[in-house]
Amino acid sequence: MKEAVEKIINALVEDKDSVEVSENSEGKNTTIEVRVAESDMGRLIGRQGRTVKAIRSLLFFAGQKHKKRFNLQILED
Repeated sequence: MKEAVEKIINALVEDKDSVEVSENSEGKNTTIEVRVAESDMGRLIGRQGRTVKAIRSLLFFAGQKHKKRFNLQILED
């Protein structure tokens, strides 16, 4: 799932070199942490959070299929 999130985020941001995606699994819970450049933070979140909500929705439905729970966290530096 990490690779899918990384592809989506790379398509959204301008500074692709600063994108960092890590995945931490604990049982059925998986946390995906994302770091992007501060200038790309607005692009990732989107207007009124619509873009990040859409990514989280995709992770929710993928989790339903795989019987897991995916959480997306956007981290600031």
